[in-house]
Amino acid sequence: MSGTLIALAAIPISALLWGLFTGRWTAESRRARKLQKDAAVSPVMRIPVPWVFILVYLAGVAIQRVLPIAIRPSQLASIIRAAGFVFVVVGIGFAFSALGIFKKTKTTTVPHETPSTLVTSGPYRFTRNPMYVGLTLEIWPAIVLPLLLAYVNFVVIPVEEQSLRGVFGDAYQEYGARVGRWL
Repeated sequence: MSGTLIALAAIPISALLWGLFTGRWTAESRRARKLQKDAAVSPVMRIPVPWVFILVYLAGVAIQRVLPIAIRPSQLASIIRAAGFVFVVVGIGFAFSALGIFKKTKTTTVPHETPSTLVTSGPYRFTRNPMYVGLTLEIWPAIVLPLLLAYVNFVVIPVEEQSLRGVFGDAYQEYGARVGRWL
């Protein structure tokens, strides 16, 4: 199986595991989302962020298939492939460690849901958005990465930060002053 096919198979499996781990498909979670349908949530926020990463990844794979960028010499391609694998492993570890903290504290990972706990430990000591940093490290087709990062930075994160400021007030302001949005 080629590296691309392995990567394509790993993406939906990662998303499935992410959904199961976060409890996004439990009856309670579905009821809560159904109640929130009446809330004013932007249509672009209805797609779970990990799925946005997957869609952008697949767009990058499609662009590579249509307009391939050859890396020469082949030794350099092997080094880049190995580095990409390392980034994926580190990214998955980083994202899932952050997700584990949310699960342990029983707070939400959904941007427009009300959080119950301000998480500042683990990877949150270094970045306010370790799940997004981790998912970013998983993206191999870097051609479309700036579009994805713009979406996360200018659409998703502001919604999350507004909610956190509303719920945690000064505690979140102090945390935001101490820890950078990305790193």
